[in-house]
Amino acid sequence: MDHLQAIRIFARVVETGGFGRAALSLNMPNATVSKWIKSLEAHLGVQLLERNTRSVSVTTDGAAYYERTRHLLVELDDIEATLGRSQGNPRGALRVDAGGSTASGIVIPNLPGFCARFPDVQVQLGVTDRTVDLIAENIDCGIRSTADDPALVTRQIGVLAWTTCASPDYLARHGVPEHPREIIKKKMPVVGYFSASTGLMQPLQFRRADEKITLERPRNDVLVSESNAHLATALSSLDIVHTLDFMARPFIEKGQLVPILG
Repeated sequence: MDHLQAIRIFARVVETGGFGRAALSLNMPNATVSKWIKSLEAHLGVQLLERNTRSVSVTTDGAAYYERTRHLLVELDDIEATLGRSQGNPRGALRVDAGGSTASGIVIPNLPGFCARFPDVQVQLGVTDRTVDLIAENIDCGIRSTADDPALVTRQIGVLAWTTCASPDYLARHGVPEHPREIIKKKMPVVGYFSASTGLMQPLQFRRADEKITLERPRNDVLVSESNAHLATALSSLDIVHTLDFMARPFIEKGQLVPILG
């Protein structure tokens, strides 16, 4: 038995919460994962996982073993990464997850420079506005607008501005609001953006000097869950949108969208 391989597979089962998801992330059959775990348990002489037809749970011995070995695996990965850097360029597959607007507006335009600098790295870019489980789906890094998952190590890589805008046709029909609360008072339609994972609506928030304003229950005739589609609704003169500035800026410069409440 490859003891280290067995430990890595056990750790993946614990982190993903099941044999099926662990097998998927490791690209191996479920039966192979189960065989490795049984071999590890036989080697240790203890039961690490409780199994039934619907779920897998970690035993007390399994939880203690995972906590001790997890730190060893992290340290070993760091050592191997350091050795790789000292002997040449990074190589291998790099799995990245990003939202649609971030991927099309920031990540992809910078990929030519990245690929030229690291020719031995294959970028596997997953594009979705759904919040994926980075651990369960074996993603190396995710680019997010928030850092609210305590289970992940996060690092701020930039600050993005937001813009509220609408088409000239929309503003000709509905008028130009001078204050965010006019949107509620005049019942001006706003395209809502909701999370594909949770269904929760993204709040409409504004800041003027020291004043922070959150609009409660604006009129939402249309709701979308993907950032590029969200912007497209404004270009179609449908409603007001509150979106990232780098997405709207090219269309503002062409006169297709007009920033408001700036």
